[in-house]
Amino acid sequence: MSVRAVPMRAFASSLPMALLRAREAVMRCFRPGLRDHRVTEQQWRLLRALAGHESLEITELAAQTCLLAPSVSRILPDLEARGLIARRQVQADLRRSSIVLTAEGSRLIATHAPRSERIYGAIEQRFGAERLQLLIQLLHELEAAVAALSAESESVAPRGTARRSGSA
Repeated sequence: MSVRAVPMRAFASSLPMALLRAREAVMRCFRPGLRDHRVTEQQWRLLRALAGHESLEITELAAQTCLLAPSVSRILPDLEARGLIARRQVQADLRRSSIVLTAEGSRLIATHAPRSERIYGAIEQRFGAERLQLLIQLLHELEAAVAALSAESESVAPRGTARRSGSA
């Protein structure tokens, strides 16, 4: 196998790829449990976000779960049909709705929680509880730093410049 020189850091040192590989390694542990409950990763993200709030509007839910609002809107009907969430109109603006976790949704979270916590325990045992906590803290700090960098670059980008996402 020959290696070609490129004018950027090695692919193995690419931050987006390292994050993706780590995410995939972690999700391989969690996916079987989600499949057992007939819940997709995206559905689970929505349920988990709702579990920590009385209610969320679609835009808030999208922001918290890193999903696009149109994707959230496509996922919600299935969760609603299964009785895991409910929609309520926002009294201040009847065009808007808020999403709430139902008792059935809360039961699903509670049923899956022990398995999820066992996985976290296994990860902590192999990786170290302190290191995992530090990693999560560092990832939050990285997110904030990159968000600030992104906001700065958007304010100086020439108009009409196309922005694409992808591996850097």
